Amino acid sequence: MTIRTADRMRRWQGPVLLSYGFRPFFLGGTVWAALAMALWILTLTGVIALPAAFDPVSWHAHAFLFGTLGAIIAGFLLTAVPNWTGRLPVTGWPLGALALLWLAGRVMTTVTLGANWALVAAVDVAFPLTLAAMILREIMAGKNWRNLPVLILLAVFALANGLFHLDAAQGRFAAEGIGLRVGLGVAILMIALIGGRVVPSFTRNWLAAQREPARPAPPMQRFDIVVLVLTVLCLGLWVASPGGMVTGAALLLVGVLHVVRLLRWRGWYTLSEPLVSVLHIGYAFVPLGALALGFAGLRPDMLSLAAAQHLWMAGAIGMMTLAVMTRATLGHTGRKLRAGPETITIYVLLGLSVLARLLADALPGLPLIELAGIAWIGAFGGFAVIYGPMLLKAKPGKA
Repeated sequence: MTIRTADRMRRWQGPVLLSYGFRPFFLGGTVWAALAMALWILTLTGVIALPAAFDPVSWHAHAFLFGTLGAIIAGFLLTAVPNWTGRLPVTGWPLGALALLWLAGRVMTTVTLGANWALVAAVDVAFPLTLAAMILREIMAGKNWRNLPVLILLAVFALANGLFHLDAAQGRFAAEGIGLRVGLGVAILMIALIGGRVVPSFTRNWLAAQREPARPAPPMQRFDIVVLVLTVLCLGLWVASPGGMVTGAALLLVGVLHVVRLLRWRGWYTLSEPLVSVLHIGYAFVPLGALALGFAGLRPDMLSLAAAQHLWMAGAIGMMTLAVMTRATLGHTGRKLRAGPETITIYVLLGLSVLARLLADALPGLPLIELAGIAWIGAFGGFAVIYGPMLLKAKPGKA
């Protein structure tokens, strides 16, 4: 007898937190984002010295790229894949075990407990590999070959995490190593691929509900495919050689193409509903980051690669994860799909964080890095406070 997703969730008698993938990973990821930033500020100011697996800057980069983003990717995929494949979601103790595996990676990379680098790396990389195995099983069982590119990106993301650990073990500055660039490149490709589906789709649905005749370009047209192919090639070039004239020119070209792609989705019609417009704002950091990195590659005397890279790290990844988490949490817990004042506040705080970090290198006399960190804590900690009760409680009206 076929068991529906809703039936599987109703039969689960344990904690609500383990009734669907987005619940533990959205909550855990945002709490970790706020906590890790607080630890980073304390480290910067000399209050503490973390016994971490990496140097402080590399730990900071790893904590957010592979820690926070890893959790959000898991929450998104474990929620989306059942819809893609028509299969049952992962619930209950298997979901809890996966969440504990993610948590073990955060502990081991922050406080190594005397373990050597290979053991730390094995524990940390086990999480994305296990998640990839789960997603592969679901895609194969559901014969949903259309979403294989997402699985491939997840596998490369796991590889990037391993390369990051290897960079650190060999004494290289992992925060500027190939592992970080591969991981960041995968994250940007995921935003370009998945965002290219959901942003125009959600925009179209909202415009239709408002009886607005304007419509975005349909997702994944020939133009989109060309842009994605060129993005893959450009990111490969950037991974291999992040500076220089050729890479800089390629990034500028890809940045312009993503601006055109974004404009085709007509986001300016959605400004009255921040829950939709924030998707466009988050995606806008993809071309902004490409343009900034391209400019930094051509004129490093005017803009550092590290500052430009934060438009992708904090801007594109940060804003898109907040956008996806707020919408998914409201929708899957039975709330109305509208952004209230509290939600708008966390969007604004994240925007302030990105702006402060971008200006920090140009204005070194001001405490802009600290301001960026505090605003980041407000954004992700604010999500945990506002949306945590929704994630911990059953859907309204559910017995």
